[in-house]
Amino acid sequence: MNEQILREFSELTPDRILDCIEKTIQRPMTGLTYPMPSYINRVYELQTRAGERIIAKFYRPGRWASAAIADEHRFVLDCAAAEIPVVAPMTFPDGATLAEMDGFRFAVFPKKSGREFEVKEDTDWVRIGRLVARLHLAGSLRKAETRIRLHPEFSMVADVAYLMESGAVAPRHLSAFKEVADRLLKLSEAGFKSVESIRIHGDCHRANLLERPGEGLMVIDFDDMAMGPPVQDIWLLLPEHAEHCGREIDLILSGYTQFRDFDRSTLGLIEVLRAMRIIYYLAWCGRQRQDFQFRHTFPDWGSDRFWEHEIADLKKQLLNAERGIRKGT
Repeated sequence: MNEQILREFSELTPDRILDCIEKTIQRPMTGLTYPMPSYINRVYELQTRAGERIIAKFYRPGRWASAAIADEHRFVLDCAAAEIPVVAPMTFPDGATLAEMDGFRFAVFPKKSGREFEVKEDTDWVRIGRLVARLHLAGSLRKAETRIRLHPEFSMVADVAYLMESGAVAPRHLSAFKEVADRLLKLSEAGFKSVESIRIHGDCHRANLLERPGEGLMVIDFDDMAMGPPVQDIWLLLPEHAEHCGREIDLILSGYTQFRDFDRSTLGLIEVLRAMRIIYYLAWCGRQRQDFQFRHTFPDWGSDRFWEHEIADLKKQLLNAERGIRKGT
């Protein structure tokens, strides 16, 4: 698949969408092309003439290499094989789950709906823990060499370097940003030395857990899957900072350890991981800052006032990370 010839989304017209999908899945389509909410990729609900509703996901050019998307699909398929409720990509007649046609890369999924999961009682946290443990059992089956490695010396170093070298950080704030980033990196060095790294969801917050009647909890949106520590998929589920969520953590882990062991010492890394997520998101926004839609939505992104606020937040998060490592939570 030639990564260099991929087209921009502005060229993705309804006729092209239908032509790509119809030729790839070899089924006649109706004219339905209903856009779904998605900023990063372009996602559409379509319908075959037989009445089947499907979801077509067109991947943003330049974000992931085809091999990285294939790693995502492989993880989801491993989850499906383990009977974890997920939305697995459809296999095309040629045996692939990712196609490229007319300069666009895309995958097709069956349409599955559900309601966002609400935690109402203690047993709900336990259910979540069991689900995440099963997800990690599937994640530990193989590696994903093409995906981000969630580790300060790899992902955070790369994100900081991008922000500083690309001009995303306002010049007057470069020194302050580098100082807080260096302190976070130094703080995390010892804690990550022997931490387990497996395939993880990477963005496992509660909005990505849906309740489906008769099936239980379904996990969606593996777009940010990574190689990283299992605790990453735990802390994103918490309603507050870890030091205020001891009860929720205990309940999640009581469910998790029914299926898989968990290294409780890694709970001390939660606030470092939160700081890494802040920096990752800043780098992600930095890469989108020339996009017209991004500039329209976030007109103040990158300004002096913006960076004053972000650096102040990172300094507060550094204190949280220091406290978390000392307490082990």
